[in-house]
Amino acid sequence: MNAFEAPVIEWGVLMPVLVVLAAGVVGVLIEAFVPDRARRTTQVVLTLAALVGSLASVVLLWDRVTTEGYAFVVDGTYLLTPFTLGIQAVVAVLALLGVLVIADRTRTGQDAFAPTAAAVPGTTYEDAAREAGLQQTEIYPLVLFATGGMLLFPATDNLIVLFIALEVLSLPLYVLCATARRRRLLSQEAAFKYFLLGSFASAIMLFGIALVYGFAGTVSIEGALFVLAHPESQVLELMPGLVIAGVLLITVGLLFKIGAAPFHTWTPDVYQGAPTPITGFMAACVKAAAIGALVRVIFTLAAGLDEPLRRDLEVGLWAVAILTMLIGTAAGVVQTDVKRMLAYSSIAHAGFLAVAFVGFSEVGSQAVLFYVLAYGLATLGGFAVVTLVREQDADGVVLGEATHLSQWAGLARRSPWLAAAFTLFLLSMAGIPLTAGFVAKFAVFSAAVAAGAWPLAVLGVLASAVAVFFYVRLIVLMVLTPRSEDAEDVGAADGARPAEGEPSADGGAPATATLAAARSTLARASVVVVTSRGPATVAIVLCAVGVVLLGVVPQMALDWATQAATFRPLQP
Repeated sequence: MNAFEAPVIEWGVLMPVLVVLAAGVVGVLIEAFVPDRARRTTQVVLTLAALVGSLASVVLLWDRVTTEGYAFVVDGTYLLTPFTLGIQAVVAVLALLGVLVIADRTRTGQDAFAPTAAAVPGTTYEDAAREAGLQQTEIYPLVLFATGGMLLFPATDNLIVLFIALEVLSLPLYVLCATARRRRLLSQEAAFKYFLLGSFASAIMLFGIALVYGFAGTVSIEGALFVLAHPESQVLELMPGLVIAGVLLITVGLLFKIGAAPFHTWTPDVYQGAPTPITGFMAACVKAAAIGALVRVIFTLAAGLDEPLRRDLEVGLWAVAILTMLIGTAAGVVQTDVKRMLAYSSIAHAGFLAVAFVGFSEVGSQAVLFYVLAYGLATLGGFAVVTLVREQDADGVVLGEATHLSQWAGLARRSPWLAAAFTLFLLSMAGIPLTAGFVAKFAVFSAAVAAGAWPLAVLGVLASAVAVFFYVRLIVLMVLTPRSEDAEDVGAADGARPAEGEPSADGGAPATATLAAARSTLARASVVVVTSRGPATVAIVLCAVGVVLLGVVPQMALDWATQAATFRPLQP
């Protein structure tokens, strides 16, 4: 019997992931041993330091990976290409900004998380925990574990490790979605839906991995590619549908994570129910990591498919892209909740990203890399703004976020700088020139045209034009619609007279205009803009600066994306 030989592991290559996961383990120990009064500060500092360390590790590895083409650890269990290292950089940057929003506490002294997430909503135990001022600092280790899974997700050649990374990033998110301080039942419902549907998606993906192993005899992506290129060495000729079925099932699991149709149904409910800082974290970071894994798996395997199977895969991607753009834009138009509107915006953007997949080329991977960075900055900034616009009861107690669109009327007069920042983020999502979103959409549509899929690019442009409506509608509400106090003054000056031809309030049925004004006033009268204690403001400023720079002077970022566009090793 041969003696076991331990593999030689180059630990330096693993540092972007190891730093974050190790910090997550330390964070768990902090929960056990650090006193309450210092625990939150320690967790925030550790989390930010770990993400900075991960980003620094990416920078140190950059020259090596871009020069050699890849970094290979333990037979491809961990495989870094320039593209996956670029995705890791994007995830680390966005996670760093996301943690700033998560760590923020407003003038009320409270963060966005329940003091005891396991407490049954409405019980005396929950009330006692709130009155005692308990803080749930377990949030930070969970965020670190989720981020570690995101960093590993696109950086492997092994489909089993890919599945493990999917679970490592998903399980903490299921818990985080159930931790909202307010609207507790809605938060727990969102977490349950996410967990249930995510479990189905994970099972489908695992079955696809089993099919790939069945025809290739390996769970290595490059190994499966070799079998595809040499079908005479296996039974591929007898089972041509096995490979495409396996690839499609794996794709389903990955499309679920980016919220692409028809696997998008969890997105609106989860985005609405989860704590708003976690919603922003998920929308930006999870999408970037899942896109990286999609490019790594789909683009690589597509290179080994023969023309009929490759065409079938392209047809599937066309259908996903068209359906996702259609659902995201059409449903987004009719939304009256800000968080649900941003959820359908996220779905539409998943469709725009899918446009760049057609062609399976480095032009597409370059466009995708720039897009996830631009979209992530705008999305994180947008949700950070949402955390600061709150409801307030008659006693002056600040409640949860004011998410109904009517409550945002007149925001520019209450907080002009906050409204200006949110306007900038919405314009970027809409793809207006001189913002990062315009350059990003131009890049993905250009990639589709280069691949010969110009009809898909045209549909993308039309969908973008439709999506402009629900972004501009919110901007008009914030800037041009008078706030509730102004509406009350106008009503008092007019004596609440009914419109011409309508019955007066004294005569029975109230005037339609008066009723509408009353409903509007009720919806908006208790809205207040709370003051951040610093972290969320820093995140909003950094996101706004990034959106402007990527829109006005994008060349440096585009050059970086071009350098990072290689999604396969340069040599086998």
